[in-house]
Formats: sequence, C-alpha cells, structure tokens
Amino acid sequence: MRTTTRSARLARTVASGAAATLLLLAASAPASAGSAPGGDRPGGDRHGGDRHGSGGHGVSSHRVPVLEGRATLSADFLAEGPPSGADASPANGRQGPWDGQVIPGFSAMVDNGDGTFWAQPDNGFGTQANSADFLLRNYLVRPDWDTGTSGGSGDIEILDHIDYDDANGVLDFPIVNEDTDERLLTGADFDIESVVRAKDGTFWVGEEFGPFVLHFDASGTLLDAPVPLPGGLKSPQSPYLADGETPGVRASSGFEAMSASPNGRYLYPVIENTLVGETDERRRVIYELDTRTGEYTDRTWSYQTDLPGNLVGDSFTVGKDRFWFVERDNWDGEASVIKRVYEVNLRRTDDEGFVSKELVLDALGVANPRGIGAGTGYGLGETYSLPVQSFETVLRLRDGRILIGNDNNYPGNDARNPGEPDDTELALIDLRRERVRDDGVTVVGHRGASGYRPEHTIAAYEQAILQCADYIEPDVVATKDGVLVARHENEIGGTTNVADRPEFAERRTTKVIDGRSVTGWFTEDFTLAELRTLRAVERLGELRPGSAAFDGLYQVPTLDEVLDLARRSRTCDGQAVGVYPETKHPTYFDSIGLSLEEPLVAELEANGLDSRRDPVILQSFEIGNLRELDAMTDVRLVQLVSASGAPYDLVAAGEDTTYADLVTRRGLRDISRYADGLGAAKDVLIPRDADGTLGEPTSVIRDAHRAGLEVHGWTFRAENTFLPAEYRSSGDPAEHGDLAGEVEAFLDAGMDGYFTDQPDAATAG
Repeated sequence: MRTTTRSARLARTVASGAAATLLLLAASAPASAGSAPGGDRPGGDRHGGDRHGSGGHGVSSHRVPVLEGRATLSADFLAEGPPSGADASPANGRQGPWDGQVIPGFSAMVDNGDGTFWAQPDNGFGTQANSADFLLRNYLVRPDWDTGTSGGSGDIEILDHIDYDDANGVLDFPIVNEDTDERLLTGADFDIESVVRAKDGTFWVGEEFGPFVLHFDASGTLLDAPVPLPGGLKSPQSPYLADGETPGVRASSGFEAMSASPNGRYLYPVIENTLVGETDERRRVIYELDTRTGEYTDRTWSYQTDLPGNLVGDSFTVGKDRFWFVERDNWDGEASVIKRVYEVNLRRTDDEGFVSKELVLDALGVANPRGIGAGTGYGLGETYSLPVQSFETVLRLRDGRILIGNDNNYPGNDARNPGEPDDTELALIDLRRERVRDDGVTVVGHRGASGYRPEHTIAAYEQAILQCADYIEPDVVATKDGVLVARHENEIGGTTNVADRPEFAERRTTKVIDGRSVTGWFTEDFTLAELRTLRAVERLGELRPGSAAFDGLYQVPTLDEVLDLARRSRTCDGQAVGVYPETKHPTYFDSIGLSLEEPLVAELEANGLDSRRDPVILQSFEIGNLRELDAMTDVRLVQLVSASGAPYDLVAAGEDTTYADLVTRRGLRDISRYADGLGAAKDVLIPRDADGTLGEPTSVIRDAHRAGLEVHGWTFRAENTFLPAEYRSSGDPAEHGDLAGEVEAFLDAGMDGYFTDQPDAATAG
C-alpha cells in the first residue's frame, strides 16, 4: 500500500534514522533550484515530449535547520540600576515603574568567541516618549544552552554591562541627563538597534531616531558626533528636524540592521522600512559608511522585502559583500508569516536592480528532534518556531552554527503564551545536510493551506510550504490598473472586508461573468492601491472558525509577491517551491480589455520562471486561453475539467464540446497537443455511489496517462462535508475526517498529484 504521510514522504531518505526524523520537519536553507517535483509520464505531442525535468523519484540533498540549543532570560528579570518603565504602557498584568532596569530583549549581538556575547537592547519601551528612564546599555551575557541532552539550564546569565554615555559632551542637542557628569544616554535620546564591534574594541551602533550611526569606545562613551543620513534625510524624531521640515524616513524606521565589511572599514546600515515618498512599498535601502572618514560613500543598494510591510530586522556579515538579513513581518504567534533569514549578495542584482536574496532558514520551521522546550508555549514542539513580533538578532557563530533571538518589547509581546510577556530568547541552530528520496506525488496547496488561513493570502501560502506542499496555487485576476492579484474570483465580497468599507459601497454592482449573473464587488473596479486597503476574510467561516480568527489581518497579494515567496522558499524535499497559477475567467477579462495572458507571462519572465524546467504549471478551465499560453511560454500547462458543464470560451463561441468530451480518449489526445496535464474534479476520476461512498475508478487516469498527461485531482478537503461517506468521522460537517484515506484511494487509482486545502492532513495517516 502506498504511504503518503508527510513522514513517509520524507523518511524515504538515504540518510540515517536520526536524519530521517529531522526530515519530517520544516523548510530547508538554500539549495539550487531543481526541476519541479512530480513523476514523469511518457511525453505527449506538446513540444515533442516530456517536460517534467528529472522526474519524481530521484535522490536530492539539502540542508535542514535543526534546533541544537535554547536559552531564555525571564521577561521580568531586572538588571541593577534606577527604576524603569514609569511611562511604559501596561500589558500582560505588568505595570511600571519596575525597581531596576528592564531588559526588553536583544536587538543586536556580538559573538566574543568564548561562549559569551555582547547583547544590546533597544530604546526600552517602544517610543521616545515612554523610555526616558531606560538606560541604553550593552550587556555581557552567557547562555547555558538547553540542548535536550547535556543538562544545560537553558538560562541566559548576565555577567556585566556597559552604559552608553556622552561623558565627553559630544552631542550638541539636549539629552535627558543633560546636567549630570556621566550624561548617561536613555531611550528618549536614541533608539539603538544594531551594533558592530570594530577590531579596536569600539562599538559602532545604528539607531532609528536620527537615524544616526554612533561610535562608542569600549567602555560605552560616545567618541564622535552622530553621523546623519546623507541627503538630509531625517526621521520625525530627529533632534535636527526643523519646524515644518518633512521627514524623509518613517518614524522608528532607521538602522535596525547594520553590519561591516570583513576588514571592518565599511559599515552597511539598512533602512528598516520604506523611505517617505517611495513608490515601491517593498524597497529598502542599504547604505555604505566609510569608518575612516566617518562619511557615507555614494554607493547604495536596494533590497526587496517579501511583503510591503515587512521590516529588515538585523544583518550579519558572512563574506565580502555577503550578508545575512533578518526579514520579518509585524505579526506574532499563530498570525506570523515571515520570520526568515536571507543571504544577500551586493554583487548580484536582478533585472529590477534589487540585490539577490536566498533563503538561509525559515524561523517558523526548524526541526526539533530533541524536543527542546517542547510543550512550554506556542511554537515549541516537534517543530521549533520563533513566532515573535520582533525577530531582530542573527549571528553566524565561529563553528558555523546560527544564533537567532528576539526583542521582546516588554511587557507587551506574548507570542508564546497569551497573557504572559515573552521571555528574551536565544536559539542555536545547525544546518544539517540530509538526503531525501522524493515519492513522486505532487502536492498542491490549494489557494495555499486554505483550511487554516484565509485563502489566497501570503499567510496561507506560507502555511502550505511549512506543511510540505510542492506547489502553491494562486488564482489570478486583474485590478483596474492591470495588476494581477491572487483571488479565487474577481468578485471579492466573500473573501475580503470590502462590504464593511462605506467608501466602496457604491461600487457594489451586478455583472454577467461566464454567462452567470453575479452581484458584489469586483477586482477590476479597484486599483491596486485601493485593493491594498482591504483585508482578507475566510470564505467558509462556519466550517473553518480557526481560519476565520485571522480575518482582517492580511492583504490581497499580487502575483509577483506570490512568485517571490515561492522562488525564495524550499519544499521539505529541498526543491524550489512551485507555483500553479490558474487564470480565472480569461474570456471575461479579455472582453473588458484586461487580458490575463500577457501580464502573466511577463511576471513569470521577470521572476526567471519561464523555462520548461522551472517549477511552474499554468492551468485554466478554458481551452483557447491555454492554447494562447502554449504559444507564449515554455512552462507546463494543465487543462482543468469539471464533472459537468463546458469550457466557457467554447460556450461563448457557440460550440457544444463539454468537459465530458474532453476526458474521452480522443479528447485527452487533443489536450496533449497543447497541455502537459489534466486537472480533474475528483468525481471525474472516481465517482461516488448513491450512498455517498467512492465507486469504481473511471478510465480517465489510464487514458490520460496513455496520452502522455499527468493527472492532478481536485479538491481534497478534510472537513466531513467534503469527504466520501466512508471517510467521514462523524455527522458534524466541520469536523475533520480521514482525508489521508481518501487521498490514498485516488493515488492507488493512479492519480499523480492533488490539490488540497490541508497539506498536512492530506499526507498524514
């Protein structure tokens, strides 16, 4: 009997038993993009033969992030010093002032190479206004790693600290401790976020209020005047912002990240967020500062985040012109989507001028075979994740392992245990090379992992990747200004909160889509900028209340953002994540002057996903649409068929060909002349008997294979209401049944792959 569990898929490894355990868990670090997963079939007529690369049963090698140690410092720990937090916002049962100095996590760290680290918090309690009693410091710490085997305590020991000060009177603007001899600096003076230790032992610190680069001696005394951004760019908190002057940097969006060239001469501070007035919401700027002159050079680089609101949280030098960047969103806990480390190469840029970025690790999916910290909070189990809002520390240690950590924004963040402030946390991660054998089954995250997050959101796609999907599926529609976005339908009343927006009430209308009258709001009546103001909601709220809990959080993504996420991610087999776009209502969109084909192909080309070996499959329920794409691109194509009805482009042309005609032997041979696969409704492959149980398989799979077509079935869902009777767990329509059992029956009938709303449940059994 074929086994399709996630563990079985990945445990068919050529590695050791221990390695096999690791491979059950989430995402890998960089690996070269191979051919798409999925078994080969004899080549059909299209393009003279097979288009499926090296096939689905080969052995591949990739790196798996594995948790090797964890250490924490209690959120409520107080270091010596005067009381702090008098003006901090109360949260999670804590209210200041506290009788000592709070340590609100670490925003940056330096490895001393002897098991100790310099660990620098930020400005304290989140704003300039509430942090005047928080002293800016750099702490000397030693983690006693809990490794799950050696008996380490798992505590972070505070050994010493230095206070940052302006004892030499370098600053020419007032500070909180202006009239004291020590002139200790506070969180109302600077928001320090990044740190680099020079070879002479001094510290270069990036901060956000200026934003400035600050230079302190080894004892913490400011040596020189703050170095401001070139071009006169200032933040709203800058002490040099003149009355009426427009800030060029967003509030608290300065140098969260900064690293140095290997020889220490140049610093590379990174603007955390989009500059004011920037038209590209995903662009972040990397600067170069010459430490010999104390001035910026004229060189800058552009970095593109995965999503508009993402932030660059830290940077670490790994080679000449090569850095690791932390990229994070602002969500925490289950809502987290992007908590990643990317390798950036300043010498390599794409066609749009952005520096290259390649995944090192996804901090939401780290193998935890030793069960370190398991059961003590969200994200601590067989898979370790760091689902904190402020993932702001990454180091590569001298032994090659990776250290990551958080700024816990005390007392507000409670990602691990709601109602309890997050501890300061450090994790030690190794990237272990493992080999796996792909089982040849193509798993497609249908609209993402849409059983767990609102469909067609980056959150749903990320969940599908973490759950070992080989492909993610964006349905593609167009906005008024011709931008392709991911929505199941162009009518968005049921998948966004547009109905709650009174300014868009007049755009509710009725249209005829594919011969059917539809009332609601439509993407083609909104510009992308307007669509960006909406938020996704769960379409099946009564069946999926867990997913509905995330209503109102996530934007509608562009196709470009979905493609970027896929090509910068890795499957559990170490391959590039595939994309499986469906063109929705192409005849209708042609009729209103918003053709889908040309911009779709252009997006694929811009993302380097336009060859026959790239992990891309385009699909459509229409025929003319696919024939047109066949002439425009070399990527694979799949003809979708339903259990009833007909392709609408043929209906509109007055032809009488139905989907039933397409799955005859002759029809399948015709499909093979322009497509590579068949995407069939489940009932086309195995119909249900009168009692709701599965009947006997039809000949469609066999005939499709004979025509040289792969067969992917849709849509496999875990809720009882969607399952055949023998796989239901109860009479509750929302309760999950035996989805893996249903999938198994179809795979036994010869199906090559499938679309599923719950990739984890579909492969569990």
